[in-house]
Amino acid sequence: MMILGIVAVCVVLALLAFLVPRLSQHPQRGTQRTLGLGSRAGEKAPGVLGRALSKPFRSSSKAVGRSGSAGRRARGHMPF
Repeated sequence: MMILGIVAVCVVLALLAFLVPRLSQHPQRGTQRTLGLGSRAGEKAPGVLGRALSKPFRSSSKAVGRSGSAGRRARGHMPF
């Protein structure tokens, strides 16, 4: 379920970044901040368990950042 949620957020951010690049940065930062909180909470568990619990949040944050930047980059390549 979490995977579908992250995919949906990435798609929405990519579309938002493509349509209105300046307005997409605030939602992207907010999403990454929220995922960072989850990652830091997962890291509090000891040892390998902490790394395992925080990894999905870190990789999701990276995906959100990549989709937002890809939308803005695609907008920059448009001829009009």
